[in-house]
Amino acid sequence: MTTVRRRWSTHGWIGLLLLAVCWPLNWTLPGARTAYLFFPLWLGYILVVDALVQRRARNSLWSRSPKDFVLLFVLSAPVWWLFELINLRTANWKYLGRELFSPLEFDVLCTISFSIVIPAVFETAELMRGFGWMQRFGSGSRIPATHAVFVGLFVIGLMMLSAMLVWPKIFYPFTWISLVLIFEPINYWTGRPYFLKELRAGDWRTVISLALGALVCGFFWEMWNYYSFPKWTYHIPGAAFLRIFEMPLLGYGGYIPFALELYALKNFVWPRGPRLE
Repeated sequence: MTTVRRRWSTHGWIGLLLLAVCWPLNWTLPGARTAYLFFPLWLGYILVVDALVQRRARNSLWSRSPKDFVLLFVLSAPVWWLFELINLRTANWKYLGRELFSPLEFDVLCTISFSIVIPAVFETAELMRGFGWMQRFGSGSRIPATHAVFVGLFVIGLMMLSAMLVWPKIFYPFTWISLVLIFEPINYWTGRPYFLKELRAGDWRTVISLALGALVCGFFWEMWNYYSFPKWTYHIPGAAFLRIFEMPLLGYGGYIPFALELYALKNFVWPRGPRLE
């Protein structure tokens, strides 16, 4: 039996180079280096993960459609700005060093940085989905995704969003839950893709891979942020203990529904966009 060695792609080498250069510079250079190194550092991560997926499965977001791969970056920035808008009310995080830039400069640099959120989570989720042990989640408990369930989810989501906006210091965790409960029913009612369709059949692979992908990305986000400048810090009432980097331990739980929010928002804005394979 012969073993076929799968070639490491060119964009994978570019990603490794970006990581090797930008990671140490982002942690060691003086001044506001993160404003300019955040995007290439995370672009390197995304390219490396895509290359890993392609090498293992001979199929990845980039190989399926370079155009769609790039458009994920375009979609990601306005999606994260939505969470920044919510944060104006909850004030759960702030950016140290933003005073070094004009408001326009800071917003432009943030928009570029925000463009990596969805590609990073989706690439990592696709990597998780490719592991053999993930197949055991293909036949799990079935969720009765009926019309009544979607109505209930939509109402609960609106109630959560309203409570969070009225009493942000108490209900700020609903930032990471309410949107998926609102947009998943909307996607169902408007004929867009929705992940509850898979749960109805007992297939949890998309949900589990998204959750794990977001947790992995969350770890790297917080780790690379720790020695960065500018950087973000958190104010999370009632949960500001047992910090791993800047993020309290309980805060990492928010990455799980956040991944589902990203997926639901992508399906709403771009229903024909990339799906996990």
